[in-house]
Amino acid sequence: MSTPRRVVILGAAGRDFHNFNTVYRDNPDFKVVAFTATQIPGIDERIYPAVLAGKLYPAGIPIVPEQELEQIVKREKPDVAVFSYSDVTHEYIGHMASRCIAQGLDFELLGADKTMIKSKVPVIAITAVRTGAGKSQTTRYISNILKGLGKRVVAIRHPMPYGDLAKQACQRFGTYADLDLHECTIEEREEYEPHIDNGFVVYAGVDYEQIIRSAEKEADVILWDGGNNDLPFYASDLHIVIADPLRAGHESIYHPGEANFRMAHVIVINKCDSAKEEDIKAIEAAAARLNPKAVVIRANSPVTCEHPEKVKGKKALVIEDGPTLTHGSMSYGAGVVAAKAVGVGTLVDPTPYAVKSIAATYAKYPNAKGILPAMGYGAQQVADLERTIEATPCDVVISATPIDITRVLKVSKPMVRVAYELAEVKPGQLAQQVKAAVDAAVTTR
Repeated sequence: MSTPRRVVILGAAGRDFHNFNTVYRDNPDFKVVAFTATQIPGIDERIYPAVLAGKLYPAGIPIVPEQELEQIVKREKPDVAVFSYSDVTHEYIGHMASRCIAQGLDFELLGADKTMIKSKVPVIAITAVRTGAGKSQTTRYISNILKGLGKRVVAIRHPMPYGDLAKQACQRFGTYADLDLHECTIEEREEYEPHIDNGFVVYAGVDYEQIIRSAEKEADVILWDGGNNDLPFYASDLHIVIADPLRAGHESIYHPGEANFRMAHVIVINKCDSAKEEDIKAIEAAAARLNPKAVVIRANSPVTCEHPEKVKGKKALVIEDGPTLTHGSMSYGAGVVAAKAVGVGTLVDPTPYAVKSIAATYAKYPNAKGILPAMGYGAQQVADLERTIEATPCDVVISATPIDITRVLKVSKPMVRVAYELAEVKPGQLAQQVKAAVDAAVTTR
């Protein structure tokens, strides 16, 4: 027998685990010596448990901070580093490759097909060029199309396994009580609650083979709700990719967003109502160049403020979706758009009042300064978010997260919610694509 190839998987508690499960688990040709972790606070210094790692790893696999990569190489002598996380520039990938190559490691990116699991029912995948492009509202829009077709829809969400990995192997969310039972973070609730509100079951977790087999039992169609700008975990009958004209050009400089852009059956250019025409046309030109077979659809992202009279003329603190402002690199989102539209008096900068982990977030992501990212990866960070809000001198708080954030934090200041949806510039195009794809998939299965 040949000596197993020693592997270190570079990740961020999501794609890394999926790559391991689909390519390396129970494969005697490889020995995974460690996972590294970055991007998300508190996901390192753990063990990928034996119950998930399989028979070749009775003690599990250590998860260590990415900054310790050089020490891992010296200690474990891996042969190859497999890059397994998302929403980074191609330049960043090149630097990581150089860091590994300089230590004698091969550097690999797995092909999409190697990690895509096949489903017994049709799959529609929603992914994006960048975090914050508008996957959530597009997923809600597509789910309503499927509901109108009389289909039983189950949404499967990209992983966010920040807690006990063994307990999170396969999670089913049908009610708010399920969210409490699984002790979901703000980030998880932002993705799960809108599906529950729409009457759909959501699955997520760590083992996506187990998840798809469970979901298939109660679904006519699986809706893959992607995270960041990652690739789908499932082979898709229709792959819809969201492009953001507020970040035109990113479709060819971010990984794996460019791969999604090139693979897409349909490219939705979102936020056309707040973008420049030349930026919209730049993405259309990029699509013609990189993926000429894709159907390109323009869409708006209208925002609504539930109580505009409480915002007009006032000093307001705006809370935006956390990942959009962090690794999504945006400096504002729907909350700022809505605030300005209804005549806010002043947008109050919370940066000087930020507490502990929130202050650390600004230090790591200075583009977020001026707006409050809805960071809540654990009880302590939620407490830091509460204290930051309370310390910021404002009349009203505008929450533009997809959830009622008051369910998970308590503040004394009045809070107004902002909602955002998808609206096709030419209605009916997405419905046509969805129906055709589902009909074709049913015929071929």
